[in-house]
Amino acid sequence: MSTATVSPSAAPAAVPAPRARRGKGRIGGHLLTVLAWAVGLLFFAPVAWMVLTSFKQESQAASNPPTFFFTPTLEQYTSIISSAQVGSYVLNSVLATGISTLLVLVLAVPAAYAVSIRPVKRTQDVLFFFISTKMLPVVAVIMPIYVIAGQIRMLDNILTLIVLYTAMNLPIAVWMMRSFFLEVPGEVLEAASIDGASLLRTMRTVLLPMVAPGVAATALICVIFAWNEFFFALNLTAANAATVPIFLMSTMTSEGLFLARLSAASVLASLPVVLAGWIAQKQLVRGLSMGAVK
Repeated sequence: MSTATVSPSAAPAAVPAPRARRGKGRIGGHLLTVLAWAVGLLFFAPVAWMVLTSFKQESQAASNPPTFFFTPTLEQYTSIISSAQVGSYVLNSVLATGISTLLVLVLAVPAAYAVSIRPVKRTQDVLFFFISTKMLPVVAVIMPIYVIAGQIRMLDNILTLIVLYTAMNLPIAVWMMRSFFLEVPGEVLEAASIDGASLLRTMRTVLLPMVAPGVAATALICVIFAWNEFFFALNLTAANAATVPIFLMSTMTSEGLFLARLSAASVLASLPVVLAGWIAQKQLVRGLSMGAVK
């Protein structure tokens, strides 16, 4: 009885990846890293120059060629902080931004629930209507808004800005919250319904804790947009309801030599938003990445 033998050389041998290909992959990764850092530094360069200019004297800030070596001074910051009117500008911005953001969340959460988990009739038309309000340029609606605000005696009133900021941010908030609600498993809602939970209790104890990162991301986006809004504040306010962007504009004088003061005011104006983003960065990243990986 004969037995067949199989030669070891008949088994397929694993072919190692060429070193040249692995080397090219590493070089490509390094080049992408360098490119990403270069683009990041390019975008950060104006901010860094603004911060650097805020510590200069006005003559140094306006010099040509630019002054790179100088003795830092806090004169511009001291002048702005000691200004008698800066407190009212900041208070108006805090009120307009904070109240409008709360109103946006109160309105956007049930609206997003209605177009995501409990779709209403013609949901796509409703969503298009929401986003279509952002397609009209602000300059095209400022005249009728100004006339209406004047007729109801609401010019230079913080309530006008609150209403406008709420309307301005609501469409974006609805679309963002809808994408977060769509990530909630339907089985969780079915379990809550079987347990006898009401709609409000389901929203409070089930949905909102699950989409909390999305709510934080939406709130931060609304805060940024409202805090930095300039056009409505410029045309609808004067002295009583002027916000921080209007204060920045007031630092520019016709006599010139205002670059250092304007830079210092801009740094101070951006600090609240930067701090809010830094504090909520984990929630912001989680919220903006919800649904990105399936």
